[in-house]
Amino acid sequence: MLEPNRINIRNKRAGFDFEILQSFEAGIVLTGSEIKSIRNGGGSINEAFCIIRDGELFIKNMNIPEYSHGSYANHEPTRLRKLLLKKRELEKIDAKIREKGFSIIPVRLFMSERGFAKMEVALARGKKKFDKRDSLKQKETKREMERVLKKYR
Repeated sequence: MLEPNRINIRNKRAGFDFEILQSFEAGIVLTGSEIKSIRNGGGSINEAFCIIRDGELFIKNMNIPEYSHGSYANHEPTRLRKLLLKKRELEKIDAKIREKGFSIIPVRLFMSERGFAKMEVALARGKKKFDKRDSLKQKETKREMERVLKKYR
């Protein structure tokens, strides 16, 4: 089992496909076998997305594999899970979502200092193809600069 601070599952495509405007830290409602599976290092948020239903925030398609020592009461791997945010934050997100082009994406799943599973969600706008190319060029020039600087150290 991994240490609570070591669990850090990231959505690597989030920064490439979306322009992240604001991020929020949310709790997740999980069952016992789900949290055990996450603590064993399982879980993926690459295909996941967030929706607002009846004034509450949910994450859909987040994959948490079944717990290996689970019994008949094991969980469904991609079930709908509720995210816990403050009411004011939810209202702010809901107002932005109603505008065209904005979406809520999961960025990272981690364990808090107290051992609770937390999700970092972001209010984001989808990037166009040319924006993605600009991002790739910036990354490449940054890598090149690092290589040159390393050479002269």
